[in-house]
Amino acid sequence: MAERMLKFVGTPQALPEKRPAAERRRDFQEIYERYAREKAAEQAARCSQCGVPFCQVHCPLHNNIPDWLKLTAEGRLDEAYELSSATNNFPEICGRICPQDRLCEGNCVIEKGFDSVTIGSVEKFITDTAWEKGWIKPIRPRHEKPQSVGIVGAGPAGLAAAEQLRRKGYQVAIYDRYDRVGGLLIYGIPNFKLEKDVVQRREKLLRDSKVRFHLNCEVGRDVTLEELRQQHDAVLLATGVYKARDIQAPGIGVLGIVAALDYLTASNRAGLGDTVAEFESGVLDARGKNVVVLGGGDTAMDCVRTAVRQGARSVKCLYRRDRANMPGSQREVKHAEEEGVEFVWLTAPQSFLGTESVTHVRSVRIHLGMPDASGRQTPQEIPNSHMNVEADLVLKALGFDPEDLPAMMQAPDLGVTGWGTLKIDWRSMMTSLDGVFAAGDIVRGASLVVWAVRDGRDAADHIHSYLSNKTATLAVAAE
Repeated sequence: MAERMLKFVGTPQALPEKRPAAERRRDFQEIYERYAREKAAEQAARCSQCGVPFCQVHCPLHNNIPDWLKLTAEGRLDEAYELSSATNNFPEICGRICPQDRLCEGNCVIEKGFDSVTIGSVEKFITDTAWEKGWIKPIRPRHEKPQSVGIVGAGPAGLAAAEQLRRKGYQVAIYDRYDRVGGLLIYGIPNFKLEKDVVQRREKLLRDSKVRFHLNCEVGRDVTLEELRQQHDAVLLATGVYKARDIQAPGIGVLGIVAALDYLTASNRAGLGDTVAEFESGVLDARGKNVVVLGGGDTAMDCVRTAVRQGARSVKCLYRRDRANMPGSQREVKHAEEEGVEFVWLTAPQSFLGTESVTHVRSVRIHLGMPDASGRQTPQEIPNSHMNVEADLVLKALGFDPEDLPAMMQAPDLGVTGWGTLKIDWRSMMTSLDGVFAAGDIVRGASLVVWAVRDGRDAADHIHSYLSNKTATLAVAAE
């Protein structure tokens, strides 16, 4: 079958057909159409099957990418799905929202001169096909274990850990303070990147696998962490980080300046059919407004593209570095530019003008100086380069910090780092409390969904080892 591969020299890269910008800016549907089966096979066949697959090396999950590309090229999609899902709990989600241009595809060895293999689109195609064909079944462990694990957080880390633990036969209960399962997958990521039924069918699969969900349940308010420790044999904290970073500048308190996640959550809730007072009143609706987004990450890209779809009069993104140094996906920037977003590079906000509500963002031009200790060039203000950017709505997409979990969960002995993230033993992923583990953004800081999935899977393995050793110790003591 080797002759089916290595087609990159004669077959150009072809992503799935992208809907025209004028059409897609009017709705929240995903922007890419699906591959036809033969087109997916053709694109998968461009893989060079290199000896050292850098795509796999640079994937946080170390997915067996060349192997399932080869199976796809040969039309063996059921086997391709089995291989893809062996290392990734949510391949169809990662295929949609991972920044492949920075991870697998960006490290494809044929990328220079031939364009990379369209790994993410093929990954999405494989798993969507598996859902349609009914190949994805609820988990039925060979042996049910009596031990139970409580998981705090129904985001990607918690859901991935729940699936892995359920496969091993543990009784799993997930606690989340929100009313839906998915965390940022539901409330933080817009539909044009990830339609919500994609997440909801994963929820149904876990429910059918007998994972129990306790929603609208906040640890510290409705139940304490100590109570969870008494109810379960192990506890995993996978809360994510939701506290928005702020900016200290004159005028920051006027109306019309809001956190990015508040804005995205309101938009997603409205799309799900919820009544959102701030959205209905227009406070968190960009329609007819001049919108300015501060930041250059993926959350900022979600904000600018959401504002376009809500009918904003103008949408500008202010970022203090240039395009080459922004942390967000370059592919997302390109999508946003196609949809009419204006990027104002090398610009930083200094103050906000307006008496009752914001009218302008007072900004200054930036010059990138010498690299700092991290290797990034240091932004330096250019004297006398100020300008006012018109704004009726300012969205702060400056990143996220962890909340004070020891105080929130009434667990003062829960150790944290200097950054406020949970302190764990990296060999076991256990916190300072025995039997309490942690995974995802609450440990590593705000990061990618694919890293949360990786952490959730690793945590499940460590919890399994902990409970197995505990059971063995008790058995020896009983003899």
